[in-house]
Amino acid sequence: MTNEFELFEVREPAIQTIPFVYNSPHSGRRYPSSFLDESRLDDVSIRRSEDHYVDELFSAAPGFGAPLLVAHFPRAYVDVNREPYELDPRMFSDPLPPFANSNSARVAGGLGTIPRIVAENMEIYQRRMPLSVAMERIESCYKPYHACLRRLIARTHAMFGFGVLIDCHSMPGNIRVAGSGLKPDFIVGDRYGTSASADLSQAALQFLEELGCTAVRNKPYAGGFITEHYGRPARGLHALQIEVNRSIYIDETTLEKRADFDALAGSIAVFMQQMADFVSDYAIDQALAAE
Repeated sequence: MTNEFELFEVREPAIQTIPFVYNSPHSGRRYPSSFLDESRLDDVSIRRSEDHYVDELFSAAPGFGAPLLVAHFPRAYVDVNREPYELDPRMFSDPLPPFANSNSARVAGGLGTIPRIVAENMEIYQRRMPLSVAMERIESCYKPYHACLRRLIARTHAMFGFGVLIDCHSMPGNIRVAGSGLKPDFIVGDRYGTSASADLSQAALQFLEELGCTAVRNKPYAGGFITEHYGRPARGLHALQIEVNRSIYIDETTLEKRADFDALAGSIAVFMQQMADFVSDYAIDQALAAE
């Protein structure tokens, strides 16, 4: 697979001027031919779990002075927003190693590190695969991706003494907030206050709402492995997951962009600038408070 295409890229600013790292781990849309051969799904169905064009929605990041890490491999192939070895024993012809986590809720739902399904219970594979296939994907895609993300976060923290990871995703248009029926345009996830400061989360919600969007916090998406793993507010490392409702920017049947796609990308760019301004003031306030 590594010979078929570049696995991921960092879109760097000329100079990093803000303490942000943007990450789009699920927008990859380059499908290895060998993977497609193994799948029972057609070329459109296999794409149902993509975060469609999220890398383009957040493409302004380098212009604001922040790197944007973009996966090119698809989420259906290997999901970097999981633990490295969340594996489903039903998928493999060999027994799993003892260090594999086969009991997580994500594995049970078919959405482990090597997903079993896309969308709503659409099985990907025609048959079981050798465990070596999964291990090769983890070694060639998952581990290098996280090594790159760690370097970007560490560099940012070293440069500014403070860092904010924005993990960029999209969600199906039929998502509703339990108990209210509300269909949000955006969900801001901070792992229930453990991956980022409340001030940062509230600022993100406020800026999105000021743009005329409906935004909620943590319901039903509070953030995945990336947000949980890299967010360490006590160390000055904050991680927010931003989910964008797909129905406001693509046709979910054809996966084609809607006419107002560029307008939404422009609104997100305004949000990114507001977040950068807020964090600049916030970091100064925190530094003064510590004196």
